[in-house]
Amino acid sequence: MTAAIVGVGSALPERAVPNSHFEAIGSSDEWIVKRTGIRQRHFLPEDGHLADLALAASRTALALSGRTAREVGHVVVATTTPDRTTPGLAVEVAARLGADRAAAFDLHAACAGFVYALDHAVALIESGRASTVLVCGAEALTRITDHEDRSTAVLLGDGAGAVVVAEVADAADAAPGSSAGTSTGPAVGTRTGPFVEPAFRLGSDGELIPLLYADRYDRKLRMDGPEIFVQAVERMSGAARDVLARRELTADDVDLFVAHQANARIVRAVGKELGVAPERLYLNVDRVANTSSASIPLALHQAWREGRLGPTGLLGVAAFGAGVTWGAGVIGWRLPEPEADPVEAG
Repeated sequence: MTAAIVGVGSALPERAVPNSHFEAIGSSDEWIVKRTGIRQRHFLPEDGHLADLALAASRTALALSGRTAREVGHVVVATTTPDRTTPGLAVEVAARLGADRAAAFDLHAACAGFVYALDHAVALIESGRASTVLVCGAEALTRITDHEDRSTAVLLGDGAGAVVVAEVADAADAAPGSSAGTSTGPAVGTRTGPFVEPAFRLGSDGELIPLLYADRYDRKLRMDGPEIFVQAVERMSGAARDVLARRELTADDVDLFVAHQANARIVRAVGKELGVAPERLYLNVDRVANTSSASIPLALHQAWREGRLGPTGLLGVAAFGAGVTWGAGVIGWRLPEPEADPVEAG
């Protein structure tokens, strides 16, 4: 038995905000797209509740997994922008799901939070302390955005994504060619051999806090963009190389690689450093912008809905965030066909 992703889900606020919204602060659509690849993002209303998005994403992931809420042993929500100072989002999500047997807690590792939480979920399963873990990334970054700062305001959006990680049989039993892909890209992941054991590499460097932070009083994100770009590419690429080497893999063994969707240029640079083929590098930052810890699970669900994921495969992930924190990992997935996707809500 091993740990694998068996359910995915996402939820976005209804309000989609195009680049034209930022013309008032001197940022044109052309300027934003050229530098970031972003075309729109979603904003949660000022009186909106992030827990609602986290719950919707989690419900979808759980439904796709075929598990019930009472089977969930732990609920972990990665977030930097919860609805309350305390308690966190996870206890509310667990209660509203009906996961009354689950331990629940929030995890704060900025944009790397989802990868940290995924590593924790795998460790729980490998140690035998859980058989099913719900991991959610949820952010309302507009709460900590300086909307007059064109260097950060154009980058950020709100949303939630979730995965169910569960114990599965080692053998992947998908038939080759069982998922044909779509016009947005080929489907990947039709493995018939044993799953690769998950592996993760996490890191942090508190000496670099001044590069990206929101302090206690200002409560707005401040960033040294050029240096963050360099650090993000270097740290994500390095961690991913370590993980691949540990499992004696190459980039060609990874069926889909999903990096934190901070900026299209960063994601492509990481893919190039690792030698990931363009068709195996997923990008959705153009539609949702940077959603911090929500970005990887949100991208996974969108890739699945587009038919980009076959029934089984090997996923590569990498993320970088404030702290600075970073991480990368590989983990298998086993998912149903996308025709019966529960409606995403929020």
